[in-house]
Amino acid sequence: MSAAWSPTICLGVCLLLLPGPMGSEGAAPIAITCFTRGLDIRKEKADVLCPGGCPLEEFSVYGNIVYASVSSICGAAVHRGVISNSGGPVRVYSLPGRENYSSVDANGIQSQMLSRWSASFTVTKGKSSTQEATGQAVSTAHPPTGKRLKKTPEKKTGNKDCKADIAFLIDGSFNIGQRRFNLQKNFVGKVALMLGIGTEGPHVGLVQASEHPKIEFYLKNFTSAKDVLFAIKEVGFRGGNSNTGKALKHTAQKFFTVDAGVRKGIPKVVVVFIDGWPSDDIEEAGIVAREFGVNVFIVSVAKPIPEELGMVQDVSFVDKAVCRNNGFFSYHMPNWFGTTKYVKPLVQKLCTHEQMMCSKTCYNSVNIAFLIDGSSSVGDSNFRLMLEFVSNIAKTFEISDIGAKIAAVQFTYDQHMEFSFTDYNTKENVLAVIRNIRYMSGGTATGDAISFTVRNVFGPIRESPNKNFLVIVTDGQSYDDVQGPAAAAHDAGITIFSVGVAWAPLDDLKDMASKPKESHAFFTREFTGLEPIVSDVIRGICRDFLESQQ
Repeated sequence: MSAAWSPTICLGVCLLLLPGPMGSEGAAPIAITCFTRGLDIRKEKADVLCPGGCPLEEFSVYGNIVYASVSSICGAAVHRGVISNSGGPVRVYSLPGRENYSSVDANGIQSQMLSRWSASFTVTKGKSSTQEATGQAVSTAHPPTGKRLKKTPEKKTGNKDCKADIAFLIDGSFNIGQRRFNLQKNFVGKVALMLGIGTEGPHVGLVQASEHPKIEFYLKNFTSAKDVLFAIKEVGFRGGNSNTGKALKHTAQKFFTVDAGVRKGIPKVVVVFIDGWPSDDIEEAGIVAREFGVNVFIVSVAKPIPEELGMVQDVSFVDKAVCRNNGFFSYHMPNWFGTTKYVKPLVQKLCTHEQMMCSKTCYNSVNIAFLIDGSSSVGDSNFRLMLEFVSNIAKTFEISDIGAKIAAVQFTYDQHMEFSFTDYNTKENVLAVIRNIRYMSGGTATGDAISFTVRNVFGPIRESPNKNFLVIVTDGQSYDDVQGPAAAAHDAGITIFSVGVAWAPLDDLKDMASKPKESHAFFTREFTGLEPIVSDVIRGICRDFLESQQ
């Protein structure tokens, strides 16, 4: 075998490989960088030297004991306990690819899940060496003249003007077939590349729709375009029916979670690719996605021809699934060939955040004030049931500094501001203060209490973009007029739900409630009957919110 050097194709970090097998007896371990990955080592067995002081939080590690080859070797070694963060020698063994790399927190590193990868490796303690770990790939031989080692690429911040958390929902059904499936992956890769993926730019993940949906990788798994392209390439064709509705619903509910990498205040987007037509109902999935604040785009390819329309469950499936049926959220390509020209227009849509109309939901874009009857007829134990009713509604919403806001006023003849919209911006704090509200006892002046709330609770936040709601809970007849103050609240853009218990007159409840009265006024004979009304009020708030967005 010739001892001459030859260039090596590598990804991420280039290593200069000595002639002969690495790790053979007498060969010194090769110093690598913190971020050299298993796929950068093209040997069945290799001895390497990890540097010290690598930033643990920047390691990308997928799996446990057996790691996907896209993982950092040094990160995997620290994760398994082969070395500490001070570095040291590591022996790397290449292994075949596998499915379901697990997520385990060990030695200061949280490894990540990965559904599938084409190659793996494992690590053991390497042999000692006097060679110093410098963090740069080195060799005892000399590279060709004019050749330089590549420096470790720093993590790119990405396109900050296109911050979005995007799920590509690709068609993996028999409808598309293996060949067109690969063309689809190529197109998705081009879109991902043009988006400008990075730590402070767009993050992407991928879900495959087939008989059963499968999340291939999450938002948190990769923050560089190069790694995303590798991950897309590794996705295998599943086959089965094109249950797009099932997959879209699964994505809306399971993909966009904090644990999976979703970011606060960033638009959530699903780009659904449909080759032909879905084999299940997609309308309900679209409703669920909108409720979860997900902006659904449909990219349809090869629309059904007239002879095929009889096989389509709902010919208007695109209009019913997208965020808004206004043309912005739908995109059509005639086939999977020559698709490069369609990449840029789609990316421009995905980066136009001011048109992401579904980012706002009833759960994160409402102000809800509770007007709580503290009169003598309620009694302390029943007052606790009223507070439980208020808590059960409040805890459903995404309370934060940029999300839903909650306020509470207790009233008798007088009014007491328990807390305003700006006092607390976490769910934990709001629920704690509701539990600690003290029962006042006294008369009942509901009309004055409504006027007080409009003026002192809603007045200071009149510029808020959130939709305003007032939930009144009372057990008796008011000593003053309620119709006039309620009408003024309606005119101020406040939607009122009235909830009456025991002796509360139905006429008063209807006079206070917004229209239609039958869906905004509720009554129960007993305080224990408040619990079933919780879901009615929540559904009513979401219904009114969605209608206001049309």
